[in-house]
Amino acid sequence: MAEWRTSDRFTSRERVAIEYAELFAIDHLALDDDFWVRFRAEWDDPEIMDLSVLVASFLGLGRLTQVLAPEQSCPMEI
Repeated sequence: MAEWRTSDRFTSRERVAIEYAELFAIDHLALDDDFWVRFRAEWDDPEIMDLSVLVASFLGLGRLTQVLAPEQSCPMEI
């Protein structure tokens, strides 16, 4: 959903998590002090760690599947 910033489908907590995931993936240096103030207002440190591990895992697995293209060598039947 491209309009996540303005959508009423997400809470402010969810919006800052989406922003974090997006910046983590495409512009991690943009995670500035202002962002961390807003993020920590919604999420505590253990939650931030959990979310970070998930984002890093999914980002890494997504890149791995793009690089190795396992669907070409190991087709899955559903």
